[in-house]
Amino acid sequence: MHSECVLAFKPANTRVKSMDTLPIFTPLEARVLGVLIEKEKTVPDTYPLSLNTLTLGCNQKTARDPVMAATESEVLAAINSLKDYALIIESSGGRVMRYAHNTRRAFKLPEQSVALLAVLMLRGPQTAGELRTNCDRLHPFGDISSVEAFLEELSQTELPWVVKLPKLPGSREHRWTHLLCGAVDLAVSSTPTAHRHPDELAQLQADVARLNAEVATLRETMEKIQATLGM
Repeated sequence: MHSECVLAFKPANTRVKSMDTLPIFTPLEARVLGVLIEKEKTVPDTYPLSLNTLTLGCNQKTARDPVMAATESEVLAAINSLKDYALIIESSGGRVMRYAHNTRRAFKLPEQSVALLAVLMLRGPQTAGELRTNCDRLHPFGDISSVEAFLEELSQTELPWVVKLPKLPGSREHRWTHLLCGAVDLAVSSTPTAHRHPDELAQLQADVARLNAEVATLRETMEKIQATLGM
């Protein structure tokens, strides 16, 4: 297994982070990088991706957590930020600019580790078992112990890339999350709803309120019927 995890970003301007720290991405920058890594393996015939295709990949409703609604201009801004870390390769396909990732070389990580980071960036915190399943099209792991070995390696470098989260109540397995968007509050991450998108929580709360209102209406209707029947 590859043990060298030294960053080798090529400075492009003053925004480039020093090699003493991991890059800190916005959620959209992490999503863009994850999509490029994913699509290289899943749709090789149309890779590198156009801006439109990349945006669609960022906004997928499936295999994404959280679900996003990024615009092309926002995705382009994320691309430009990732260029500062030598993570994006541009190419011209006709009149359309296309984009590919340079993650393995920039991060100096093996394919297995890059696959795990990509799936974590795309789908949020996951157990080793979930990661093995979700990584299958990017890199097929022989067993869960292999996944765990790479995760442990990524978590024990001088600059950790991932962290093991506390078990959720009632869960038998730990989840893992990446650190490319900054440090994680382990106390908050131990709550079942910590990984939910704010919009999803708002929708759930609205659904509960609606159901409560419907129950109240039904109860009122039943009382009127009972009064009419003298019950």
